[in-house]
Order: sequence, then C-alpha cells, then structure tokens
Amino acid sequence: MANEKKLVEAITSMDVDFAQWYTDVVKKAELCDYASVKGCMVIKPAGYAIWENIQKELDKRFKESGVENVYMPMFIPEGLLQKEKDHVEGFAPEVAWVTHGGLEELQERMCVRPTSETLFCDFYAKDIQSYRDLPRLYNQWCSVVRWEKTTRPFLRSREFLWQEGHTAHATAQEAQERTIQMLNVYADFCEEVLAIPVIRGQKTDKEKFAGAEATYTIESLMHDGKALQSGTSHNFGDGFARAFEIQYAAKDNSLQYVHQTSWGMSTRIIGAIIMVHGDDNGLVLPPVIAPTQIVIVPIQQKKEGVLDKAYELRQVLSGFRVKVDDSDKSPGWKFSESEMRGIPVRVEIGPRDIENGQAVLVRRDTHEKITVGLGELAERAGELLGQIQKDMLERARAHRDAHTYVAEDFDGFVKTVNEKPGFVKAMWCGCLECEEKIKEVTGATSRCIPFEQEQISGNCVCCGKPATKMVYWGRAY
Repeated sequence: MANEKKLVEAITSMDVDFAQWYTDVVKKAELCDYASVKGCMVIKPAGYAIWENIQKELDKRFKESGVENVYMPMFIPEGLLQKEKDHVEGFAPEVAWVTHGGLEELQERMCVRPTSETLFCDFYAKDIQSYRDLPRLYNQWCSVVRWEKTTRPFLRSREFLWQEGHTAHATAQEAQERTIQMLNVYADFCEEVLAIPVIRGQKTDKEKFAGAEATYTIESLMHDGKALQSGTSHNFGDGFARAFEIQYAAKDNSLQYVHQTSWGMSTRIIGAIIMVHGDDNGLVLPPVIAPTQIVIVPIQQKKEGVLDKAYELRQVLSGFRVKVDDSDKSPGWKFSESEMRGIPVRVEIGPRDIENGQAVLVRRDTHEKITVGLGELAERAGELLGQIQKDMLERARAHRDAHTYVAEDFDGFVKTVNEKPGFVKAMWCGCLECEEKIKEVTGATSRCIPFEQEQISGNCVCCGKPATKMVYWGRAY
C-alpha cells in the first residue's frame, strides 16, 4: 500500500501551494519536462496527445468556417518587422534575433517569429490584386519564440506551439464579423470540448494587441481564482494594409485597402485545462479531449480468463479511445496512475465480476462507482462520458460564478481583490489613469469589457466619475 500511495503523495495539495501543485501535476502526469534549453520545455507524449486533440477539434471548426491552412517562414527580416511601428514596439522586448548564417554575419538581422502578421502582410501585398481574390481566410499551425524572463510549463515558455489565423477582407464590416466569428469559435470550443466556461468581451486599449484597432478575448477563471486569457481575436482595420500597401481593385476599378484580422490559441490552453479541472490526485481531463477516455484495469489478472476478458471488453469499447492496463503493477497503483493521468472512466474487471457478468465503472471526476452488466457496458460507458463532460462544465461554471464578485467603490474593490481571489465586476470611466492605478494598487488588470453589460452603478470604481462600461478585473497568469 505504501508504494500505491507514493504517486499521489508526491503531489503538493493545491490548497497548500497551488503553484507547486501545478508543477507536480505537470511532471507526475508526464505532460512535459524541462529542457536543457533555458525557458523551453519538452512536450512528452501524454501532453502532445492532448495538443493533437485540440488541433483536431479546432482545425475542424476553422475549416467549417471556410479557413484554409498555410505555412509561413519562421524568420522575419528586420526591415519587414519595422514596417508597422506599433506592432514592432509591442514585441521588441521579446524578440529573439538571428545575426549569423553559419560563419557569416548576416547583412540584415532576422528575428525568429514572435507572431506572423508581417509575413502574412508581405505575402498578401503580392497575392491580392482584385476584389475577386477576397476574402483570404488563412491559418497556420506552428511554433513561435518570445524571450520571456519568467517561464512556467505550458503557461509561459520561450517557444510554444499555437495556431494563428490571418484573414483579409474587402470591407471593415466583413473584417469585424470575422473577428467576432472566430472569438465565438474559441468560446464554443472551450465550453463544448474543454468544459471551460469563458467570459467573452473586448480588451481595453491598454491591453489590446500591438497594432490592432480592437482586441477581443475569452477569459477563464482558474481554480486558484486567477484569470487566464484563453484565446484572442484581433481586428486590424486597414492599419497593416496601409503599412504594407495591401490594395485591391474594387468592382468600380478604384484601389482600396484590405481590412484584416488575426486570431490565436496556444499550448497555454493545456495549462488552463490542468488548473480548471485538476485536483489533488492529478489531472482531470474532459472526455472529448482526453487521449485515453477509458482504461480497463484487470483485477487478479494472473487468474485464468481475466486478461482475455479485459481484451474482449476493449473490443466492446472500441468506439472510444480505450486501453487495457496489463502491466505487472498492482491494481491500486494502476488506479492511482489512471487518476494522475486524468483518464475519465476506469473499468474494473475481476474473477467475481466475470462470474456475475458485470464490470465496475469508476468516474475520475467524482470517484463514483457504478456496477453495470457486460451486455450494456458500451452504452453505459458512452452515457457516462457524456455526463462527465456536462458535469465538468457545470462545476467549472459554478466555481467561476461563486468566485465572481461585485465592487461599487475603490475601498471595496481593493478589499475584494486582496481577500477573495476571482473576478471582480466593477464600473469604469474609460480613463487609462484609473486602469493603471487599479493595477498599481491591487495587481489586478482589466480582463475584458464583456459583451453582456451590467449597470452596477453610475460611477467609476476608481475615480468616482461617470462610468461608461462594466469591466471584469482580476489578477491573472
């Protein structure tokens, strides 16, 4: 029994030290490991399998909206990066530069892409000539490099994986519609696939993407009450088009600038899955995204017929992502390991179960045990996976709502932020000075101006002047 407990005891309780709990889960569930390259991570098979499922689900949704995949170079010449002033200033502190090719010093430095707006713009300037070429709806799956000072697995690393969509449109209205459409794709994906409830809204000018006219975001709340920006969609207007001379001949033969959007989601979302759903036993994965949805654990597997029955049940459950743990570890260790890895459903089958024509289903999220007849195993397992997916979303939503507070004055706001981790809804006058004061005093930032507005009061929570918007505030990753 001591060995069986060791796996879980190696995890720090999230209530004792949430940051250490997170690191322990990432390591013990073998999602990733630290690399010899400072600030970078090795994504191990268990972690990459989650990313593959994220890719698969998102890519399907992108293509259903008309988006096609492309690939751009990973290097950006310095002169190209300099074309859009606000954009380059926003990324300058994080850019990694290549100065030599082999033994030769380059005539012009090249940066390793922190994002690919300039590359897409340079391409579009040559590729788009007429209104018949529009819209251009492109996406690429790639890695990017940002020279972060402080790193944490999945949440912030110097190289990470993501997708970045870049579209070009004939009109401002089309670009705005696409910007919101892709934000909703992300929001629906998070809620339907990852079981993570999100707040949809617009970033303040202070928090918007460098070079964008407007940035829209989905914000989620982690178990420790900190917010995480989980996906963004940007409307660039025609600012990049003017910088890069991306023009098209309209139907009346006049030359017009295109209107552009950009939108992205990264491996950071794996950190969100861990921090929204995980517990002191390890990962808890939503069934839709789980690489293994069902694990079959044979009990007393050396007894005649037990392993054969386990393999037979694997065939019965072949409509799901299923595996048999036929290792020589003890059943207790296998239970702990499957929980650590977040496998949604465990099937236990032993000699007595076989004799009674039944198996035991165990939910990872609630640890509930359900005895079912072998003849109805596949049907009941499917129902259970669906119920787990639904329940996980509802629990996460209940947690978020229970940790969302309202503040009407500054003293109340400061007290809430300091004493009650979570979202704080409060009115704002729209002034940068108030936004900066709130961050300076509390460490909380504006998370978003939600699409669903509420009139909490008529006055700004910071300065007391007439307010224009209700904002979600919070400390964030």
